[in-house]
This record gives sequence, C-alpha cells and structure tokens, in this order.
Amino acid sequence: MSEPLRWTHALLAGLGRGDDAPRHALSIDGTDPILASALPVGEAAAAVLAAQAAAAADLWCARGGAAQQIAVDVHAAAASLLSFAWLRLPGHHLLRDAPATVALYRCADGWVHLHGGFPHLHRGTLDLLGCDDGAAAIAAAVASWPAQELEDALAARRLCGARLRSAAAWNAHPQGLALAGVPLVELIRIGEGTPTGLPGPPAGARGARPLSGVRVLDLTRVLAGPTCARTLAAHGADVLHVRAPQLPFIEPFVIDTNPGKRSCYLDLTRPAQRDQLDGLLAEADVFVQGYRPGALARRGYAPATLAARRPGLIVASLSCYGHDGPWAERPGWEQLAQTATGMAHAHAGAERPALVAAAVTDYITGHLAALGVLLALARRAREGGAWHVRVSLARTAMWLQELPRASGTPRGIEAAALAPWWIEMDTAWGRLRRLGPIERMSATPPHWQLPPAPLGSDPAAWPPR
Repeated sequence: MSEPLRWTHALLAGLGRGDDAPRHALSIDGTDPILASALPVGEAAAAVLAAQAAAAADLWCARGGAAQQIAVDVHAAAASLLSFAWLRLPGHHLLRDAPATVALYRCADGWVHLHGGFPHLHRGTLDLLGCDDGAAAIAAAVASWPAQELEDALAARRLCGARLRSAAAWNAHPQGLALAGVPLVELIRIGEGTPTGLPGPPAGARGARPLSGVRVLDLTRVLAGPTCARTLAAHGADVLHVRAPQLPFIEPFVIDTNPGKRSCYLDLTRPAQRDQLDGLLAEADVFVQGYRPGALARRGYAPATLAARRPGLIVASLSCYGHDGPWAERPGWEQLAQTATGMAHAHAGAERPALVAAAVTDYITGHLAALGVLLALARRAREGGAWHVRVSLARTAMWLQELPRASGTPRGIEAAALAPWWIEMDTAWGRLRRLGPIERMSATPPHWQLPPAPLGSDPAAWPPR
C-alpha cells in the first residue's frame, strides 16, 4: 500500500469508520513533488480527497448502493490546491495582485507576514504602521518593529499578521501546545437523539446521489469553509450559502467555491432576517461556519445551542488557529497559518522565507471538514445524536509537516495533463471553464448541478426535497 493510501485509511479509522465499513477499491496514482515544496502537499491532498470520497461512497451504500471504485490522481490533486487560479472566463481578468499589506516583511529581528486582504484590514494595518501604502513604505515601517511586538500589536487591533516561526518554535508556543493533542479532524458529540437516517431517495431512485435531500447551511467565507460546502454540493447536497450584504468579498474566490450552491443575503443584525435564518435552521441537516470561534456564538449560534434547537444537526466549524488556546479567536488566513506554524520556514528557510505557492491549508482543511461532515452523517444514522466537526488551518499545517518529506525535482503542473478534469459551466459572468471535482467515483461521480452565481442571487429558502 502506498504512503498516501495509508494516510487515507488512517484518516478514516481516526474518525471512527469501523472495520465493517464497505470495501471500496481505493487507488491514488502519482507521487510528489509536483509543486515546489519539500512537503508532500499533492499526495496529502490526494489522501484527503480519497478519504472524503470513501465517506461519501459509504453514505451511498447506506442508501442501498454497492461499494465502488475510487481513484485520485496526485497531479490533479496538487492542481486543485490552486483551484481559483485555474478559472477561465473570456473577457475577465480574475487573478489580481494582492495589496502591499499582504506579504512577508523583515522586522528588526525576524519576519512578519501581514495580511490586509480586506479593505478594513488594509487600512488598519497602514494606520498601525503609520506609513503610506506601497511595499517600500511598509517595508521601512516594519523594519523598525521587533517581530513579536508587531504580531502582538496586530492582534490587539483585531488585524491579521503572524511572526515567522520554525516548526519547533510553533510546537513550543502556547497555541502550538494547545493544538498538539488535538486530532486533525475533531468529531465531538454535542447532543443526544435517536438514529436519523439520510433524507432523500434510495440508491435505486432516479437521480439519487450520496447526499440527495441533505440540506446544508453555508455561513463561510474565503476559502476553506466554502470548499467544505462546495464538496458537499458535489455529492448532491442542497447547499444554501448565507452572507451578509455588507461583508467584503473576493470575487474569484466566490466563483471558485460557489458552484453547486444557492446564494442568499441575510443580515444577522436585523431581527427579521435572523428569524429567516432560524426558519432555515429548523430544516437543515448541516450547519457549516467559517467565522472565527465565538463570532457566531455571540449572536446566539454556538454549536451546542444550534444542536439544542435542531436535534440531530451536524455543525462544522473551521478556523485558522484552532478552537481552543490563546489564539483561538484570532482572525487568520492561509498565509498566516503557513508562517506561524513553520511551513514557510520549512519551505524556504529563515533568511529569505517564502510560502508554498498554493492555498494548501485552505483547500485541504475544507476537504477535511467535508470528510468530518460525511462521517458525522453516517454516525448520526447509526448512533443518533448531534455532532460537531472542528478543523483548523494551523492543525492541517502541523499534519503536513509530520508527513515524510518529498524528494526530487518538482515537476510542476501541466495544463494539458489536466484535460480529464476540465468542465464548462454557463454563469452570470459568462462561459466558465474550470477544474471539476478531482476524485473519480465509479457509481456516483461527484459533480455540481448549479453554476456559481453572484452573491445574494437566490431567496433565503430551501428548494423542495
């Protein structure tokens, strides 16, 4: 058995998939390095994709279907870690330069990665530094700061940034210590209840899919959370993406992560619109949220509260730094998870650090969350109860650094070799060409029935089951 397949089976076993589970034929083809990194990010992504495909196939068997063949290609899995970069829309320039407040800068005694990815974060970072916009001005301002002081000052203002650390330094840090004993995917029972079978038709019915009839509320933004819900949509779930109209967004990421979903606006500061969300919750099977821990709880949507109001609910929570520990409520991004946990240090060293040039922790964490949801649905059917799935970018980064290093010359991603995974969709932006789901499943091939739509395009209502 290959190393990535061992990782797949370890993931499934760690989440309670028993020895009596269906015997699907799993294969992972190809090896790292694909991307320029000593970390086996392509193989790791393939292992996670194979695990979540197996979990979806288990639910198919629970509907009366047979075990199936599942295959994942490492080259395509590595490409999926840059999913947003493979969007092709004639007449649209989707890739854009990040603002100067999103970069690694040298401090007086180390490095800090700033992240002003949204307008308020960009302005706040410049105000803290007391400098003009532009890389040269920011570099000059950052150079006078000790790295720890700048990291602390950013956190005190609810801004985003992280000091460069080695893996050893992160493992000794209070937040690293808080994550050290946490599973890669936490699956926690948060409510009692009798076993609840899957909604929707049996496997023999026309159009039946692993998640047919499963309703998912998607309260997430960039990129891991939306990837989780996008994955559930690919297996047939009805996904309703809920966003407040005043929140900033990055359009290419919306186009990338919203296929298969409906999208509505609800402002939770307005009581009538909170009532609408509560009505949707009453009929939901899954609630996915990607805001930092505590943000929705302060509005009355803590996981235990949700489970009490909707017995049997599966709640998935995604964060940057984890759900416990001193950094639990800090906002974060892909770049900061790589910088804080040692990934950037392992990738390029301390003299001239650099990130792995892909949204590695975002996409992999999104698929890990989907894996947790799929297995939680299976456990709800067997055991009953409500379940909380917890994942974080930082814990994913730690797992990646625990895996054996890749060796050899990176081969890079060849667009021509991705031909089997290209799909096309008619969208509000025009004819979209993009990568489809990477995992191959012989009986229930994952696909999106809806194209991505502009935010707020749909009513805040479920479609009929």
